[in-house]
Amino acid sequence: MTRDCAPPAPGTGAPLSGSVLAEAAVVFAVVLSIHAAVWDRYSWCAVALAVQAFYVQYKWDRLLQQGSAVFQFRTSANSGLLPTSVVMPLLGLVMKERCQSAGNPYFERFGIVVAATGMAVALFSSVLALGITRPVPTNTCVISGLAGGVIIYIMKHSLSVGEVIEVLEVLLIFVYLNMILLYLLPRCFTPGEALLVLGGISFMLNQLIKRSLTVVESQGDPVDFFLLVVVVGMVLMGIFFSTLFVFMDSGTWASSIFFHLMTCVLGLGVVLPWLHRLIRRNPLLWLLQFLLQTNTRIYLLAYWTLLATLACLVVLYQNAKRSSSESKKHQAPTIARKYFHFIVVATYVPGIIFDRTLLYVAATVCLAVFIFLEYVRYFRIKPLGHTLRSLLSLFLDERDSGPLILTHIYLLLGVSLPVWLVPRPCTQKGSLGGARALVPYAGVLAVGVGDTVASIFGSAMGEIRWPGTKKTFEGTMTSIFAQIISVALILIFDSGVDLNYSYAWILGSISIVSLLEAYTTQIDNLLLPLYLLILLMA
Repeated sequence: MTRDCAPPAPGTGAPLSGSVLAEAAVVFAVVLSIHAAVWDRYSWCAVALAVQAFYVQYKWDRLLQQGSAVFQFRTSANSGLLPTSVVMPLLGLVMKERCQSAGNPYFERFGIVVAATGMAVALFSSVLALGITRPVPTNTCVISGLAGGVIIYIMKHSLSVGEVIEVLEVLLIFVYLNMILLYLLPRCFTPGEALLVLGGISFMLNQLIKRSLTVVESQGDPVDFFLLVVVVGMVLMGIFFSTLFVFMDSGTWASSIFFHLMTCVLGLGVVLPWLHRLIRRNPLLWLLQFLLQTNTRIYLLAYWTLLATLACLVVLYQNAKRSSSESKKHQAPTIARKYFHFIVVATYVPGIIFDRTLLYVAATVCLAVFIFLEYVRYFRIKPLGHTLRSLLSLFLDERDSGPLILTHIYLLLGVSLPVWLVPRPCTQKGSLGGARALVPYAGVLAVGVGDTVASIFGSAMGEIRWPGTKKTFEGTMTSIFAQIISVALILIFDSGVDLNYSYAWILGSISIVSLLEAYTTQIDNLLLPLYLLILLMA
């Protein structure tokens, strides 16, 4: 979320905006740091991808400025192609390194597939931008073609036939999801955010299909299958209802009753049987036994229920305050929106310390609830649709310019992804020692602490602004300091964290991500935790 007012969108100003160049410098610092840590042919591919994305990003920005993009994208930001296109490749690289150190060849190859898939979808987004730019940008086409050729050549000689087919399957799903969701949801994403979000969904959908077809041979953890089925099921449910309500009014009681009935049919008739096929047991009984397995889990669930109630009371209080105010403000102040960041920190830290597997499942359930409530609000489903529209409108910011309100879902994803993405089979044998011990805390540090403190102190006391942006130097410095204090507290309260004197890397990682927060115009709730996760895991 933003700290002060939104910075000027580079796509609407000069082509070589200073804030865009500063953002690119931060991204290249991350890419080169990972390249130095990994130093293999795949990391060279990541460098080539970043170089071509840097040039193509300006073509995307020009398309957005001229209104010539194929779909309607969010207008309060630049295209964001560079910072988002390298996330999946870098994540795959550091995952490969960690699993190689842990002696797990399956997840080592899985990391390579993740990196190759990220490069494929990023190259597709680049080709799309170059294909619709007029006149044809010859120099950029040459650079993009050379980088793409190097990447394809290396991947061709590195991946097996099955892995190449898997990458192409994800790319095909990504293309179709782009056409469907960007048409149904105008102005909800920038090109970079669409690449990151839809690329991740495409990969998860392909993984779910692959594991469903090979269920006899697969021996996955039920919690992993639970995440895959829930996310894919909620996305497919949204596409189904979006298509359906094109032909009927969603705000009537008849449509609302039909919505609830179809939700039950899809949940009980599709999602639960699908999950049953994968975990080979009754999903509801498995979930109930899992949640009530230990006293610690019961205590955590009761504590989280209290925090959820507190969050609801904050929403009701802020709306009651707006109703009684003479000014009738339409937006909550910065500190009010950051209440939820504090609640997230209070939720996730005990979960990470005492029971990460429970937190993994609870975050998945919470994500499903958030998405379902957003469907109810978006489609105006009775009896809660109009009430949710009124309650949540107070917390909108300039990044919620489309029909969906996504910032709270991005906040949940930002703190949950470091918990979800750590390959648990590769966390043994000390492979998560040193700075890597902080990986599950990446979302809490970057968004729960860093972004919150930067926003509050930057808007309250900030005077020195970073060039080309309205973010402040004071906000960034207090953000770094607060995250360092948080790391010290984690060392005190989490006995499983042993940094092994890797303090310089931790400080550098936190500083780089804080600078990225100062300059990026993308959704920082999602982007910052991923960058901190990548740096800490490296």
